[in-house]
Amino acid sequence: MNEMDPGTSLPLVESFYTVQGEGHHTGKPAYFIRIGGCDVGCSWCDTKFSWDSSLHPKTDVQEIIRRIKETPADSVVVTGGEPMMFNLDHFCQIMKDDGYKLFLETSGAYPLSGDWDWICLSPKIEAPPLRTYYEIASELKVIIQTRVDFVWAEKNMEQINAECLCFLQPEWSQYDKIIPEVVAYVKSHPKWMISLQAHKFMHIP
Repeated sequence: MNEMDPGTSLPLVESFYTVQGEGHHTGKPAYFIRIGGCDVGCSWCDTKFSWDSSLHPKTDVQEIIRRIKETPADSVVVTGGEPMMFNLDHFCQIMKDDGYKLFLETSGAYPLSGDWDWICLSPKIEAPPLRTYYEIASELKVIIQTRVDFVWAEKNMEQINAECLCFLQPEWSQYDKIIPEVVAYVKSHPKWMISLQAHKFMHIP
């Protein structure tokens, strides 16, 4: 994150009002903001189009907020890319002043900015989270593509705070192959829950 950046504009990839499809808040309506830029490089990423922030011209924060206010949304989810590559203090301050609930989805690879009601930490082996995220995460969501990912999931659970909810999410392209193993693993390790990409089953953004 560039600490000199005042965060008055952001490389906006897309924004839309929809229903949350993953983790603890599945099924709840929220406005989604996808910010461009990510150097973690997960091979299975389904939003690779967001990686290069230069492909997404910066949008004034006030314009982003104007779009949000055109909808009935009372909650906003900020995702990426990796949103913590940018300063979100300015955006969060305005939204908080206006009474919105703010949800962050992050790999935890960059220092935190902004004021959040809920932080979903989705750790990646390629760029492990900073220690501080384990202490503040509301939700741990580990993507399971192969059996090796169960080991990575446990390493992260060992470090998470006591109140954090823990989810295993089958990687979409391997869903049919891996879901039986995820189900079996959760049944034998009941501290975990399963997160499904419900929005893909519902055919919504």
